[in-house]
Parts: sequence; structure tokens; C-alpha cells
Amino acid sequence: MPPSVPSPSLPRRVARMLRTSLFAQVACAIVLGVVVGKLWPDFAADLKPLGDGFIRLIKTIISPLVFCVVVVGIAKAGDLKAFGRIGLKALIWFEVASTLALVIGLLAANVVQPGSGMNVDPSSLDASAVDEKTGGGHLPSTTQFVLDTIPTSFIGAFAENSLLQVLVLACLVGAALLHLGHTKVPQVLRAIEQAQEVIFAIVGFVMRLAPLAVFGAMAVLIGNYGLGVIETYGKLIVLCYAAAALFIVLLAIALRVVTGLSLWKFLRYIREEMLLALGTASTESVLPRVMQKLRKAGARDDAVGLVLPTGYSFNLDGASLYLSIGTLFIAQAVGVDLSVGQQITVILVLMLTSKGMAGIPGSAFLALSATASSLGAIPAGAVALLLGVDRIMDSMRVVTNLLGNCVAVFAVSRWEGALDRDRAKKVLDGEIVVDLEEDEESKEGEEPGTPELEKKPGTPDAAEPVTASARTAKEAATEAG
Repeated sequence: MPPSVPSPSLPRRVARMLRTSLFAQVACAIVLGVVVGKLWPDFAADLKPLGDGFIRLIKTIISPLVFCVVVVGIAKAGDLKAFGRIGLKALIWFEVASTLALVIGLLAANVVQPGSGMNVDPSSLDASAVDEKTGGGHLPSTTQFVLDTIPTSFIGAFAENSLLQVLVLACLVGAALLHLGHTKVPQVLRAIEQAQEVIFAIVGFVMRLAPLAVFGAMAVLIGNYGLGVIETYGKLIVLCYAAAALFIVLLAIALRVVTGLSLWKFLRYIREEMLLALGTASTESVLPRVMQKLRKAGARDDAVGLVLPTGYSFNLDGASLYLSIGTLFIAQAVGVDLSVGQQITVILVLMLTSKGMAGIPGSAFLALSATASSLGAIPAGAVALLLGVDRIMDSMRVVTNLLGNCVAVFAVSRWEGALDRDRAKKVLDGEIVVDLEEDEESKEGEEPGTPELEKKPGTPDAAEPVTASARTAKEAATEAG
């Protein structure tokens, strides 16, 4: 009988976990950041570049990554019409989900009345603080928003890091590859695939800095705002988080009904990314890794590449919740009683303004100011009431926005037949272990460097874009053989 191997001691297990687990590293960074921010607030303010630098590094690779994933997805799907259907279904899902979030927010604010009894005099508020927060910017009109999705130059879309413009370019390039076929541009698709693998490798390098970024961001948050704001705005904070929890429960039910998957298992699957998004207060910081994990969990490349980045502009469920509750909170605080018709106007205005918020500094305050102006009953300066609590709401917005977009990917993929449900269930159940640091494709016997796609019996080689002419050529060659 072989001698039993002694299990490692607790300190060694903890040290190994801290060395190998991103989740453990980020969790420790959050705790340390809170402690440093509470004890040394002046020093904590100097740590802001840690979080800002990390976000900048991530942003540099988001646009090329989205471009590569979408081009490869279209080219390998071999059907541009299917890609168009995915986009249309995604927009329908986004509109329904964000409108539901707005309605839930209004109902919750009407029931709880978080701003009642405050009796704030709007003239006592510093409206210039809102201008400082927003940098004097403004939300684009609907026409301008549509025009802004059209790039003025190929390089400019990447230089400005405009995801919607990059998506338009990716769709055009993918369509061109389908039109030309593999005989005219045999190396282009393979080069884009290889560029995609290089970008994912860069993501792996950058993610090693995530604990430092979370530490800096949390220290700055606690150092600047402290914990006293929670006492002042406790009722509003609890209401927003409770409404977000209700919305997430509805997301879980929708995901179960549409796909048969569990949102709680998915949350465990992306726990590292979720904790990182919470620590940095940014969903952009985890976009590359979430795209990877969704692909590994059975969602096809074209669905992931189109739905997730588009959702970052069109499906801000957490922001929609916050805006609707915030609007009624402001009205109640200054003693304005909004009628049912005015509240319906709030929903209609926010349905438009919330779509153009992504990437605009202080966009929540711009949307609130636009809503207040459209009603004509709420003083514009009253928006300053939310300045002290806005940063505390970031965690709620980040979690709800991210989960809402991930559920949209699964739901639209299932709707379009672009989801491998068997693989998704095995991944979420832990039967298939996904390690983004390793080449999973080579483990499963696939050609290294080839993105993982849904393969069907009898389909052409997935490494080539397939057109009708390509199929005819292959059939002719088979008959001649």
C-alpha cells in the first residue's frame, strides 16, 4: 500500500490560492483598498493612477479585439443574413430589458418614496458642481447618435475607441470576406485569427495587474467619500440595490426559460470578472475576458462579437434603474409631485437618453438633467443632490449592466440557434474546466490558434470563409474525384 501524501498546511494552501487565483487576489485587494482609504485618505487619493492606468490598458485592446471577433464570426458563420438577424433580435431584447428596468425603478420609487420628507431648497444647491462633473458635455440627439455610429475613417474608429463604429467596420470587412471567398483572399482571415490570439495573450498579461488596479480604485473611493454618505443616503441606496436584485431575479427567470441555464451558476463562472468589475467600477475592464468566457461556454463567435459590445451602448439596465429612481428621488426631495403622465414622460425620455450614455463623462447627470428639463417641473440644479451618492451606485450599475448583457448574449444566441446548450451546461456545472491561461483548443485536439466554434457534421472547413461559389467548387472537386 503506497504511503499517503500529507496534505499541504493551511498557510501553504492560502499562499497557493493567492498566487494562482485571480478571484482571491482581487478580493484581498478590495479589503486592503478599503483599509487604506479609511486610515490614510490623503495617501489613498494618490493611488488613483493605478486604477486609471489599468482601465486605459484595457481600452487599448477592446476595439481591435471586437473587430477580430466579429470579422471571424461573420466569415466562419458563412451567412451575413444570420448576422443581421442576430443584430435585430439583440436590439429587440435590449429595448424590452431596459424598458423593464425603467418601469421597475419608477414603481419602486413610488412605493418607497426615498426622497420624501427631505424638503430641500433647490436654490441652496450648487448647480455648477454638476457642470464640473459632466465637463460641460451633453448627450447627443437621436440623429447625432445614429450618425456617430458611422465612422469617418477606418483608423479614426479605432483611435477614438468607438465600439459601434468598430462594429460597423467589422461587419463590412466580414461581408467582404464572404463575398470574395477563400480563393481571392486566402490569408486575410487567418491573419485576423492570429491577431485575435495575440490580443487575447495581451489581455492575459494586462489582467495580472488587476489586483493593483482594484486596490487603487477602492482606496480612492473610500478615501474621497468615506462611509458617512451611506448614512445620509441610506434609504436611496438600499432601494436602488433592492430594485437591482429584483431585476436580476427576473433576468435569472428569463435565462432559465429561454435557454435552460442557471444565472447563479453563470455568476459563479464569471466571479473573477464580476469582482474585478466591482473593484474598478467599470464593465469595460472585463469585456475581453467575458467575451472569452462566453465563447468557451458555447456561444458562437458572431453572437458574442455583436451582442455583447452593442449591449455596452444599448443595454444599460443598471443605469436605467438608477436614472428612473434618481429622477423620482430628486422630485420628492424638492417637493414636486409628478403625475402619472409626467412619469410616463420620464420613461419615454430615458428610453432615448440612456442609449447615448456610454463613454460620456458624467452621462448619468446629463441624462437626469435632460429628463428634468423635459418635465419642466424639476429645477435643473436639483440634480446636484445625487453628486454625493453617485459613486456608491457604481457597484449596482456595474453588476446589473454586465449580467444583463451576458444574459442577452445567451438568449439571442439560443433564439438564433447559435448556442451549444450541452457545452454551456457542462461548463457552468464545472464538468468542463475553462482556463483562459491555457490553450484549450490544443487540449481538445483542435488546430492551435483556431477559435472555438460550433461545428456541425458535414459543414466545410471552419478555417475558411464559406460562400456559395466556394461550396460549388468543393462539390465539383468531389464529383471529379
